[in-house]
Amino acid sequence: MPDRWLKQPRSIQAAKLREPGASLSNIDFDPLRKIKKSSVSNLSNCEWVRSGSNLIITGATGVGKTYLLSAFGRAACMKGITVRCYRVPRLLTSLSIAKGDGSYDKLMLDLVKPDLLILDDFGLKQLDLAMTQDFLEVVEKRHHAERSIAISAQLPVKEWPSVFKDQTVADAILDRLVRNAYRFDLKGPSRRSTIEHQPPADNE
Repeated sequence: MPDRWLKQPRSIQAAKLREPGASLSNIDFDPLRKIKKSSVSNLSNCEWVRSGSNLIITGATGVGKTYLLSAFGRAACMKGITVRCYRVPRLLTSLSIAKGDGSYDKLMLDLVKPDLLILDDFGLKQLDLAMTQDFLEVVEKRHHAERSIAISAQLPVKEWPSVFKDQTVADAILDRLVRNAYRFDLKGPSRRSTIEHQPPADNE
């Protein structure tokens, strides 16, 4: 981890953002990316989190989904909002293991506590019935607690039903995730070989 990230505020460290140095102020608004500056600006105050709305970011590999998720996560942390970030494949594996070692309920409580739960890399593979049920449990509990989810996926939202084995459960998940969500569908070439940002100031 770069030295500058070791100096991040404790709230950002606790969030475990995949790109903790990401910043909304350094987003590249190249027209090819289809990111409206006004849309980012309107969400930068994080009132969408306080109201329990969701955020969906889709786009091909390398277009900057994780960076944008992390930038919103950082902005939320700086406003005193509690945040926690997980990769979906790793989270579902952890939930499966937790069922066996008796820590499932504790992990589920940990997933409900943060004001904003960031779920990165959704839909990389089809979820079996057990994983589908676990994912529903996470989404359902946060929905009833009126707490926000920010999620990224390579697949466009219209193809998300294909990720789940059980389509009845899929409908329930998507209704809770998509209905009250702000959405970004990123375009353009991969940015994996580019530097999007400079380290933001801690008082951003």
